[in-house]
Amino acid sequence: MYKLIISFILLAFVIACASKESSSSGAPSVAEGEQVFKKYCILCHGADGKLGINGAKDLTVCKLTQEEREAQVKKGKNAMTPFEGILNETQIKSVASYTMTLK
Repeated sequence: MYKLIISFILLAFVIACASKESSSSGAPSVAEGEQVFKKYCILCHGADGKLGINGAKDLTVCKLTQEEREAQVKKGKNAMTPFEGILNETQIKSVASYTMTLK
């Protein structure tokens, strides 16, 4: 009985670890994008996307498509830091998705 309980606990642990890993390396998500935004973008764009420090665009009125936003996050523009090599592809897609929700 003891071995069975330990087996179930280990199985639950493995499943929990696999779930966390797949969310950070899998499909883009707005929730992950929000976390990336808070870590890397909030200083210039502000919490609501409207701050505009150092020429940062107001993201609430930005007309860029998802793909254009991803490209800008990767390559940067003007004073914006390029995040290619800093963020992985999923993080880039996620933060671009998150910025699409700012209104």
